[in-house]
Amino acid sequence: MDVMPLLLLVAGSTVVAAAARRTPVPAPLLLVAVGLAVSYIPGMPDYTLDPEVVLPLLLPPLLYTSASDSSYLDLRAQLRPVALLSVGYVLFATFVVGGAAYALVPGLPLPAALVLGAVVAPPDAVAATAVARRLGLPSRITTILQGESLLNDATAITAYKVAVAAAVGEAATWSGAGVEFLVAAVGGVAVGLVLMVPLHWLRTHLKEPLLQNTLSLLVPFVAYGVAEQLHASGVLAVVVVALYLGHRAWEVDFATRLQEDAVWKMVAFILESAVFALIGLQLPIVLRGLEAYDAADAAWYAVAVFLVVVATRFVWIYPAAFLPRLLSARIREREANPTWRSPVVTSWAGMRGVVSLAIAFSIPLTVHGGAPFPQRNLILFLTFTTVIGTLVVQGLTLPPLIRRLRFPAPDPQAQTLAEANAQAQASRAAETHLEELLADERNALPPPLADRLIGVLERRRNAVWERLGAPNPVTGESVDDTYRRLSREVIGTERAVFVKLRDLRYIDDEMLRTLLRRLDLEEAAAYREAA
Repeated sequence: MDVMPLLLLVAGSTVVAAAARRTPVPAPLLLVAVGLAVSYIPGMPDYTLDPEVVLPLLLPPLLYTSASDSSYLDLRAQLRPVALLSVGYVLFATFVVGGAAYALVPGLPLPAALVLGAVVAPPDAVAATAVARRLGLPSRITTILQGESLLNDATAITAYKVAVAAAVGEAATWSGAGVEFLVAAVGGVAVGLVLMVPLHWLRTHLKEPLLQNTLSLLVPFVAYGVAEQLHASGVLAVVVVALYLGHRAWEVDFATRLQEDAVWKMVAFILESAVFALIGLQLPIVLRGLEAYDAADAAWYAVAVFLVVVATRFVWIYPAAFLPRLLSARIREREANPTWRSPVVTSWAGMRGVVSLAIAFSIPLTVHGGAPFPQRNLILFLTFTTVIGTLVVQGLTLPPLIRRLRFPAPDPQAQTLAEANAQAQASRAAETHLEELLADERNALPPPLADRLIGVLERRRNAVWERLGAPNPVTGESVDDTYRRLSREVIGTERAVFVKLRDLRYIDDEMLRTLLRRLDLEEAAAYREAA
């Protein structure tokens, strides 16, 4: 097995993603653009998207990290709009885009057109999360987009399977599709519910952070694999498990949380970078199958399908945002009246991504009887151009659109006050408990150590309130910045002494690592307190 192409992909995409952080261009867009350019370098290996790799190996960890970072409580509060998008919109888009392609492309059978509709219907979890992460969207919109992108793949994959079955000549009905969707959805949720409790029990009872983080890396693959073996939705199984584990992450010890946060950030960064680079690298592979089509016709089909995909989302989202309020007094009482701006952003944020391409590449080559699948190469091309079009056109214009709409920014003063009040309540409870513990003779401590415990609580309580204070009149630094800088300088002095003692052979390297880790944890604590 030649691993060099894989190493080139990971290394190259990581470099481009790192460089994107120094530019105003979102990393996904720069990665796609570089992938498109690199795909034409002579001698560049083919990076064909294999659905047997993308769906079971890339999708579960990307879904897991996105779901575990989401809020179960926020998703539950937005369940209706999330369901309308992740189920209703995907099915609506499947039929509308499929019908438009059937009317537009001569000789394209309706089942094959519906295959295209199902493939391009779901906004991608990776695209939506990676682009929205740096936009500063209101929390409600972000929650809805994340929830939609986590759940819509299950709907799209089921619709795709039914459309493919009809296209290749198998008996398939939409009533049967409804049953299949319910079985897959209920089965996926059931698998997630069954696995989440024992997996959480393992996470809380394994005592070594290394083992706990190894388990964490295996969880999404276990959930996805078990569900798929049972012909249920692996997507929903991963999402259910991740939401539960993320909601109860506080029950895991601090060392595991620190390591897990770093590990999953690295995994998500590498996979997201590679995924968007892979999208751009597909261009030569897609174009090879278009020799039978006139270039002007293919371009017209691509533009038309892209426009239908974009318009369909607006057509669905505006009624979905306002009709429930008109039909239900209970919704009007519980929810604030949505403005016209939120549906605009939600509609324009429907970027497609690697899942659509992976599903398209899984379209069978032939139908029953051995004939080629009708216009398969054109479907691949239209999927590719739709993915690229939504990422580039919508991805580039979404940030200025949000700035132009002028969403009210969250009040940092109010957020700091809420944080300070929460910290004050926690600190008072901790101080009361500490007094009870120190009153017990079994917990006797020398006064300096007892005072140190009390001082830590006081520092933690006061730190948030200090952020509301005026900056230093000499340096312009906030209290946070000064505290962080002084902590780093003091700890840096200690670190330099430890290294010097190691070089002079007063301590060995093992002791140096122990002392440096202790300083690292103290520096991390000081940084987090100030941050």
